[in-house]
Amino acid sequence: MRLLVIRHGESEADILDVHEGRADFELTGRGHRQAEAMSNYVSRNYHVDKIYCSTLKRALQTAQHLHDTTNAPLVPDEHLMEFNNGLIAGLERHVAKEKYPEIKVPLHAAVYEQESRLEFRYRAEYMLSKIISENEGDSTVAIVTHGGMINQLYRSFFGMPVESDYFFWTGDTGIHEWLINGNTRIVAKANYISHEGKI
Repeated sequence: MRLLVIRHGESEADILDVHEGRADFELTGRGHRQAEAMSNYVSRNYHVDKIYCSTLKRALQTAQHLHDTTNAPLVPDEHLMEFNNGLIAGLERHVAKEKYPEIKVPLHAAVYEQESRLEFRYRAEYMLSKIISENEGDSTVAIVTHGGMINQLYRSFFGMPVESDYFFWTGDTGIHEWLINGNTRIVAKANYISHEGKI
């Protein structure tokens, strides 16, 4: 099985420089162009059988571009949404830092109406298991989601500890290509963004 794990394009929150998370911003004009370029690249190089995506606008709009180009079925799923950052969502960064300072809590606990790190990881584990079980071994599946969720999916993919601090960078519409062959798991591409040169 081939998984194409893709981050959404530039959103309005990137321009406003606010905490995004569950704040439901749309793509900018540039974000739409990025998504179109990514979709053209994917359609030229892969046969996509299905597209799973977050239900937040920026990911859903990015996935719609991919659907329009590939004609692959689109499956929105709220489990692929970004980290639930609670009361911080949509706030300017300096306001959030002053009003909601960082507090260290156990993995199962959360503050400021957020989800816990354990809950976030569980969503990634659930979606990875669901996607693998629902699709044939020779299929190519795209997953359009968010930077934080991509990090959790990486950790799930490789069975990393929940508390690990490994971070996998993803730019706008960055593509990560993963291969699954039995128990063997391979990263063939990480944060591929060469299509951005086409916009």
